[in-house]
Amino acid sequence: MINKLSEISEKAQLGKNVSVEAFSSIHANVEIGDGTWIGSNVTIYPGARIGKNCRIFPGAVIAAIPQDLKFKGEDSLVEIGDETTIREFVTINRGTADKQTTKIGKQCLLMAYVHIAHDCLIHDRVIIANSVQVAGHVTIDDWAFIGGSSAIHQFVKIGMHSMVSGGSLVRKDVPPFTKAAREPLSYAGVNSLGLRRRGFEGKTISEIQEVYRYLFLNSWNNSRALEEIEINLPATKERDEIVNFIRSSERGVMKGYIQ
Repeated sequence: MINKLSEISEKAQLGKNVSVEAFSSIHANVEIGDGTWIGSNVTIYPGARIGKNCRIFPGAVIAAIPQDLKFKGEDSLVEIGDETTIREFVTINRGTADKQTTKIGKQCLLMAYVHIAHDCLIHDRVIIANSVQVAGHVTIDDWAFIGGSSAIHQFVKIGMHSMVSGGSLVRKDVPPFTKAAREPLSYAGVNSLGLRRRGFEGKTISEIQEVYRYLFLNSWNNSRALEEIEINLPATKERDEIVNFIRSSERGVMKGYIQ
């Protein structure tokens, strides 16, 4: 399972049935879970913690030091969850003193040439398409989809079940359950198709749409819209997820679309 042309430190910990192809390099202080496949020409630096049954394709570089001038060589990690696929030439940088760790969740797909910078938190079942560039301290919640060649500004948050159009410049937070498109990035509706595929009932999708009518299709500011939502719309898990996301946003959220 370990090609003799690979280079693996004696201080790396590999689980059962790990496969490593030729010309890959695995450094000390690396842990790789059972059943993971490492393709050829992969470099895994100290601080990587890779889960079970992952697939890492040729040219990927995992746990390189951050591209951050404030980084002083402190110990930090990259954590990758079980059953995540990392395609060709993806780069994932270690954390800094701020959060110590860059985290990728379970069952994610990072397509070719994606870059994940230091201290990012990518939750479970996220799909990031080809050539997306993710700056430091970004959070992407469960089931989000990021279209190819998008660029995500540092400290941005992208909500669960949201969909960002390819080629987007993401400078503001993207609330959950939405589609984001156009330039500047703005609300393009609820991600209804994605929600139906994941088992959301029509009634729930309609309730989410009504919340966003208050937020994006009225002339109210966000504070007024949130007040009206809590007064007039019944409390649901999805409503509260949206309200809490908007209230906790530090960068501000994308705007509604105005023709």
